[in-house]
Amino acid sequence: MTNIYQIRREALFKQLPENSFVILSGYQQKIRSKNIKYHFRQDNDFLYLTGFDEPDAVAILAADKGAASGFSFTLLCRPKDPSQEVSFGERAGTEGAIANFGADDAFDIAELNEVVLSKIVDHQHIYISDELSRFSTQIVGWLNHQRMTTPFDTVKQYRSLTPLAKYLHPMRVIKSEEEINHIKAAVAASVDGHKAVMQACKPGINEALLSATFDFTLSQFGSTDVAYPNIVAAGNNACCLHYEENCCTVEDGQMLLIDAGGELNHYASDITRSYPVNGKFTDAQKHIYQLVLSALDSAIAKVQPGTPWNELYETCIELMAKGLLELGFLSGNIEEVMESQSYKRFTVHKTGHWLGMDVHDVGPYHDSDGNWRRLEPGMVFTIEPGIYIPLDAIDVPSAYRGMGIRIEDDILVTESGHENLSVNAPRTIEEIQAIMLN
Repeated sequence: MTNIYQIRREALFKQLPENSFVILSGYQQKIRSKNIKYHFRQDNDFLYLTGFDEPDAVAILAADKGAASGFSFTLLCRPKDPSQEVSFGERAGTEGAIANFGADDAFDIAELNEVVLSKIVDHQHIYISDELSRFSTQIVGWLNHQRMTTPFDTVKQYRSLTPLAKYLHPMRVIKSEEEINHIKAAVAASVDGHKAVMQACKPGINEALLSATFDFTLSQFGSTDVAYPNIVAAGNNACCLHYEENCCTVEDGQMLLIDAGGELNHYASDITRSYPVNGKFTDAQKHIYQLVLSALDSAIAKVQPGTPWNELYETCIELMAKGLLELGFLSGNIEEVMESQSYKRFTVHKTGHWLGMDVHDVGPYHDSDGNWRRLEPGMVFTIEPGIYIPLDAIDVPSAYRGMGIRIEDDILVTESGHENLSVNAPRTIEEIQAIMLN
């Protein structure tokens, strides 16, 4: 086992005060129906610090002056059970938790309450990572147990409770070389998936089949899951930002928006492409598409260490607002449009987010003073401007109605600038028409 998880735990603990005690909650298995289970996926914060990828696990990091690292690492997990393992797969058990995952000690998860109370005794600063509030009814009891159950003349521990995210999530914003390689692998698989969908797309095909084409291509790279449900939206469906039904037949003359990203080694990709179902842009489709692409490329050009995060959004929005004004979709001058934010009628979302273990990855967008965070090498994020013109926009020429166009790339900040990780997914009008019409 790599020591990357121990390195991360040590980096986390260095930020915490003396006498700290950390509780990390993993996810539990979810049931789809009766004894049929959903595919399990571990909580990302838990996985980031432990590498342990089984359900129903809890980790404890407790300050320990006798340990070389300054803390002990305890893992509570399901015990070995031959009968269950025959049906549902091998378990690490408590022995494997120590031997394979570097735990100093390990216990059956059924002993959680007793283990927490025995180890928390002398600790005052309690930190918890419990995304789904698994222990919301127990944590107060753990905090107060020593104070409420010891003799009156015993030193009392008045404990504080702090979400661990305050310390952990900023760590996850800057990716290591290994993490960047995982993201690049996920992006590469997704690029091929998008190419396959472009080649399969034609009038009369169903959105569901195009979605399945993307998933099939991912499987050839060893990916068993997508980073989020595929959005394969033809025509007016694309004006619903998180359309997931993928059930309609695509029609000649429509635009298709596909927002789809594979996941590999627990790291996500997130790519959106938009193109005509028949492979050939109309003049109206060209106008909107090129406007969105120009906004994207202008924002990408701004990416380098030191650029404030908000500058990427502002670059996209100003360019798209000017274009919509020139097309007559907005009224007034550009200063009035920007002040009134009338552009938001057609540009309805922000234009990017962190990317990593979560597709909308964790971490602050502001510094400790509340200023927009400046870009640093190792950051990975999306840039995704979009323009949406629904069918009911009756004041817009009919040739433009019923289309949503979003283009999204995955960007890495480098020491000298940036790298567009998803650039090989056809994105210019010429590239798209070449792959779809040949």
